Amino acid sequence: MINKVGQIMLYVNNQDETLKFWTEKVGFIVVSEEDNGHMRWIEIAPTKEAETSIILHNKELIAKMQPELNLNTPSLMFYSENLDKLYKDFSDKNITVGELVSMPFGRVFNFADNEENYFAIMEKK
Repeated sequence: MINKVGQIMLYVNNQDETLKFWTEKVGFIVVSEEDNGHMRWIEIAPTKEAETSIILHNKELIAKMQPELNLNTPSLMFYSENLDKLYKDFSDKNITVGELVSMPFGRVFNFADNEENYFAIMEKK
């Protein structure tokens, strides 16, 4: 049902300075960048072909949107090819799941493990 770790979500205080660090010092490239006026999403990776990327999120904005998340550590974004089935399966197993949400980059939901660490799963076909 989950077929790979797709993204690592890094919550940062200053997206521009962090982007500069990862690109200018570490040598990563910008894979994509979106800004819908509400949320800025910056995807970076070691190469364009990398299977796993890092998303730089604005920590303050995410804290307002999802106060339950631990923003002091990165979050994992898993990919699934059948999000509806996985969402139902997790719900049936009494796993804490968040609302299924449509975002500009795809549908996604959060879930928590037994220690209330939150993860996300995005539909990736």
